[in-house]
Amino acid sequence: MPKPLMPRRLRRINKAVTNRVQGVYAPYLPPLAVIVHKGRASGREYRTPVTAFRSGDRLIVGLPYGADTDWVRNLLAEGRGGVERLGRVRRIGRPRVLTAADAADLPAAARPLTRFMDVLVADLDG
Repeated sequence: MPKPLMPRRLRRINKAVTNRVQGVYAPYLPPLAVIVHKGRASGREYRTPVTAFRSGDRLIVGLPYGADTDWVRNLLAEGRGGVERLGRVRRIGRPRVLTAADAADLPAAARPLTRFMDVLVADLDG
Protein backbone atom coordinates (compact mmCIF):
# COMPACT_ATOMS: atom_id res chain seq x y z
CA MET A 1 0.00 0.00 0.00
CA PRO A 2 1.46 3.40 -0.93
CA LYS A 3 2.27 5.84 1.82
CA PRO A 4 -0.30 8.69 1.94
CA LEU A 5 0.86 11.67 -0.12
CA MET A 6 -0.44 14.25 2.34
CA PRO A 7 0.68 14.53 5.96
CA ARG A 8 -1.86 13.84 8.71
CA ARG A 9 -1.57 17.43 9.97
CA LEU A 10 -2.76 18.79 6.61
CA ARG A 11 -5.65 16.33 6.65
CA ARG A 12 -6.90 17.81 9.93
CA ILE A 13 -6.64 21.39 8.61
CA ASN A 14 -8.48 20.51 5.41
CA LYS A 15 -11.23 18.72 7.33
CA ALA A 16 -11.79 21.75 9.59
CA VAL A 17 -11.38 24.58 7.08
CA THR A 18 -10.86 23.78 3.40
CA ASN A 19 -13.61 21.15 3.09
CA ARG A 20 -16.23 23.64 4.32
CA VAL A 21 -15.28 26.12 1.61
CA GLN A 22 -14.88 23.53 -1.16
CA GLY A 23 -18.18 21.93 -0.21
CA VAL A 24 -20.00 24.97 -1.58
CA TYR A 25 -18.70 24.69 -5.17
CA ALA A 26 -17.40 21.12 -5.42
CA PRO A 27 -20.75 19.60 -6.55
CA TYR A 28 -20.70 21.83 -9.64
CA LEU A 29 -17.04 22.19 -10.66
CA PRO A 30 -15.41 19.10 -12.20
CA PRO A 31 -13.29 17.21 -11.40
CA LEU A 32 -14.49 17.99 -7.88
CA ALA A 33 -17.44 16.19 -6.31
CA VAL A 34 -18.96 15.68 -2.87
CA ILE A 35 -19.23 12.23 -1.33
CA VAL A 36 -22.27 11.86 0.94
CA HIS A 37 -21.85 9.21 3.65
CA LYS A 38 -23.19 8.23 7.07
CA GLY A 39 -21.04 8.16 10.19
CA ARG A 40 -20.23 4.67 11.41
CA ALA A 41 -21.13 5.39 15.02
CA SER A 42 -23.33 8.49 14.87
CA GLY A 43 -25.39 7.66 11.78
CA ARG A 44 -25.11 11.37 10.95
CA GLU A 45 -24.86 12.38 7.29
CA TYR A 46 -21.54 13.90 6.22
CA ARG A 47 -20.44 15.58 3.01
CA THR A 48 -16.80 15.39 1.93
CA PRO A 49 -15.36 17.19 -1.12
CA VAL A 50 -13.11 15.00 -3.29
CA THR A 51 -11.53 14.89 -6.72
CA ALA A 52 -13.46 12.27 -8.69
CA PHE A 53 -13.53 10.91 -12.21
CA ARG A 54 -16.16 8.85 -13.94
CA SER A 55 -15.31 5.82 -16.02
CA GLY A 56 -18.42 4.25 -17.48
CA ASP A 57 -20.63 3.27 -14.57
CA ARG A 58 -17.86 3.69 -11.97
CA LEU A 59 -16.64 6.60 -9.90
CA ILE A 60 -12.89 6.76 -9.23
CA VAL A 61 -11.55 8.87 -6.37
CA GLY A 62 -7.86 9.29 -5.54
CA LEU A 63 -6.98 8.89 -1.85
CA PRO A 64 -4.04 11.25 -1.22
CA TYR A 65 -4.63 10.98 2.57
CA GLY A 66 -4.82 7.19 2.46
CA ALA A 67 -7.66 4.73 2.89
CA ASP A 68 -7.95 5.23 6.65
CA THR A 69 -9.78 8.56 6.48
CA ASP A 70 -13.17 8.79 8.16
CA TRP A 71 -15.15 9.25 4.95
CA VAL A 72 -13.58 6.18 3.29
CA ARG A 73 -14.10 4.04 6.38
CA ASN A 74 -17.71 5.27 6.65
CA LEU A 75 -18.44 4.51 3.00
CA LEU A 76 -16.86 1.05 3.18
CA ALA A 77 -18.77 0.22 6.39
CA GLU A 78 -22.13 1.30 4.95
CA GLY A 79 -21.46 -0.24 1.53
CA ARG A 80 -23.19 2.65 -0.19
CA GLY A 81 -23.53 6.40 -0.21
CA GLY A 82 -24.03 9.24 -2.62
CA VAL A 83 -22.11 11.58 -4.86
CA GLU A 84 -22.94 15.09 -5.96
CA ARG A 85 -21.17 15.81 -9.21
CA LEU A 86 -21.86 18.19 -12.08
CA GLY A 87 -24.96 19.42 -10.24
CA ARG A 88 -26.49 15.92 -10.05
CA VAL A 89 -26.99 13.64 -7.08
CA ARG A 90 -26.41 9.92 -7.66
CA ARG A 91 -26.21 6.87 -5.47
CA ILE A 92 -23.01 4.91 -5.27
CA GLY A 93 -22.61 1.34 -4.16
CA ARG A 94 -20.05 -1.41 -3.75
CA PRO A 95 -17.21 0.91 -2.73
CA ARG A 96 -13.77 -0.66 -2.64
CA VAL A 97 -10.19 0.51 -2.26
CA LEU A 98 -7.81 -0.52 -5.01
CA THR A 99 -4.02 -0.54 -4.81
CA ALA A 100 -1.40 -0.73 -7.55
CA ALA A 101 -1.75 -4.53 -7.41
CA ASP A 102 -5.45 -4.17 -8.30
CA ALA A 103 -4.85 -1.67 -11.11
CA ALA A 104 -5.92 -4.09 -13.83
CA ASP A 105 -9.51 -3.37 -12.73
CA LEU A 106 -9.08 0.31 -13.63
CA PRO A 107 -9.21 2.04 -17.01
CA ALA A 108 -5.77 2.59 -18.56
CA ALA A 109 -5.83 6.34 -17.89
CA ALA A 110 -6.35 5.80 -14.14
CA ARG A 111 -3.76 3.04 -13.58
CA PRO A 112 -0.74 5.36 -13.20
CA LEU A 113 -2.53 7.07 -10.30
CA THR A 114 -2.15 3.91 -8.22
CA ARG A 115 1.63 4.26 -8.26
CA PHE A 116 1.24 7.25 -5.95
CA MET A 117 -1.89 6.50 -3.94
CA ASP A 118 -4.71 4.06 -3.41
CA VAL A 119 -8.00 4.81 -5.14
CA LEU A 120 -11.60 4.30 -4.13
CA VAL A 121 -13.85 2.85 -6.81
CA ALA A 122 -17.63 2.75 -6.46
CA ASP A 123 -20.43 1.75 -8.81
CA LEU A 124 -22.78 4.52 -9.94
CA ASP A 125 -26.42 3.52 -9.62
CA GLY A 126 -28.96 4.69 -12.17
